[in-house]
Amino acid sequence: MMKLDHATLDALRRSHPAWRLLVASNAPLIASFLQRVFVTPNVRVIAQADLLEMLADELYALRDRFGADIYPKLPQAYLNDWAANDAAWLRKFYPTGSDEPHFDLTPATEKAIAWLASLGERSFVGTESRLLTLFDLLKQICTGAQTDPQTRLAELYKQRAALDSEIVRIQGGHIPLLDDTAIRDRFQQFSGLARELLADFREVEHNFRGLDRRVRERIALWDGSKGALLDEIMGERDLIADSDQGKSFRAFWDLMMSQSRQDELTQMLDIVLQLPPVSALKPDIRTRRVHYDWLEAGEHTQRTVALLSQQLRRFFWMIKRIWKIAELWKFYKGSSAMHSVCVTARRSGNLPAWHSRRRRLI
Repeated sequence: MMKLDHATLDALRRSHPAWRLLVASNAPLIASFLQRVFVTPNVRVIAQADLLEMLADELYALRDRFGADIYPKLPQAYLNDWAANDAAWLRKFYPTGSDEPHFDLTPATEKAIAWLASLGERSFVGTESRLLTLFDLLKQICTGAQTDPQTRLAELYKQRAALDSEIVRIQGGHIPLLDDTAIRDRFQQFSGLARELLADFREVEHNFRGLDRRVRERIALWDGSKGALLDEIMGERDLIADSDQGKSFRAFWDLMMSQSRQDELTQMLDIVLQLPPVSALKPDIRTRRVHYDWLEAGEHTQRTVALLSQQLRRFFWMIKRIWKIAELWKFYKGSSAMHSVCVTARRSGNLPAWHSRRRRLI
């Protein structure tokens, strides 16, 4: 966890895009518009022409309601401001094969929007389900890190005994049920985690780009031998995929690509959303298809990872080509110097002994 001392907070206040957004004079326009066009519909990339049209409509509606002077700039000027390095609320880039700029939210912007959304009061704050989740996470860690077979078997026997006991109770007519409060508690936690997971994908992509950039910087600033660099970096099969971020994302992707897992999620969401305690909460209509939103966001991240890995391999290949050319040029310069010495010696008549026997060299 980041240390929130005075120096750290002062640096964040001056440099972090999320903090800059929250104190910006037109923060209501930025947050509301970007949340509506990117976050709510789970859109990852928007072409400049489409985004300009949507922003123009938004400005027209706001000026019609609050006066013509409320946001005086043109839509293009606002987009340029939001994508500038001193703001960094939008990422402006050119997709492969396109000469039109495209835009996406930066992770900092999504964090700021999520924090603003969390400021609303909640009529009910569940705690039991989160405590159970914490216990479950600790149990997964303890079990997964346990190397003693007897201890693992003892835990499995304990779980089997608990299942057998529950089966007996149900067969006897005693069916334990969650009350309405427990159902609402667990559903609120599910909704919050589902939104957080969806928001995390932009930060995952940001981390992958940062890893790619750091590797390129290491290569560009390398002051050791070429062999050492090849051994340390270029011998890796896939630096991005084998990073902690890459392994975590690959595990998620393998889970989500299971058709049986998708079908199970669809079935459970249909059941849960029909429960009276849940329907009374009036959940977001996109909750029913949240796992498909995860898939769409994951596919975008997967394409980003594949593209970065391909570009990094191409960069490695280019570096090796540059080294090869440099070596050939060094050899050529040495040969040219030798040639000049021999030509001068021949013209002066002071040829070395070996040259008289192999005049074809010059």
